[in-house]
Amino acid sequence: MKTPSLSDIKKELSLCHQQQLIELCLRMAKFKKINKELLNYLLFEAQDESAYIKKIKGIIEERFNDMPFNSLFFTTKYIRKTLRITKQYSQYSGNKLTETELMIFFCTLLKKSYSQWRKYSALCNLYERLVAKITKDIATLHEDLQYDYQKEVEKLQL
Repeated sequence: MKTPSLSDIKKELSLCHQQQLIELCLRMAKFKKINKELLNYLLFEAQDESAYIKKIKGIIEERFNDMPFNSLFFTTKYIRKTLRITKQYSQYSGNKLTETELMIFFCTLLKKSYSQWRKYSALCNLYERLVAKITKDIATLHEDLQYDYQKEVEKLQL
């Protein structure tokens, strides 16, 4: 089975009635949790981006508070999973400003919470790649925002 292009799907959706569109969206949301979370963001949280960022920051902070410190292996896995969750939530927004703010918050918490990670090269490389990506993303923002976020990134430098 060949998957149609987005333009073909868009044309077909424009021909559908409202009730049929609702049924299609609900059916799609049943298949994957990611689809349901994206639909939740688009319907309920896209209007107030700052509240969404605050909510996600709370989730990230809660995960860092629950982080296991008994084994470096499990700590690393937990940090990577938290990063995946952070990236997933920032993808829903599709806004570089939201992604930048969440990544800076993640790096700040990582720097504060676990002092032993600098000895472990995998986490150190992960942190450096994140800071480089944040710096790259900041270059695409408005000049005033660039200045503000650049100050925050300077604090993150090792």
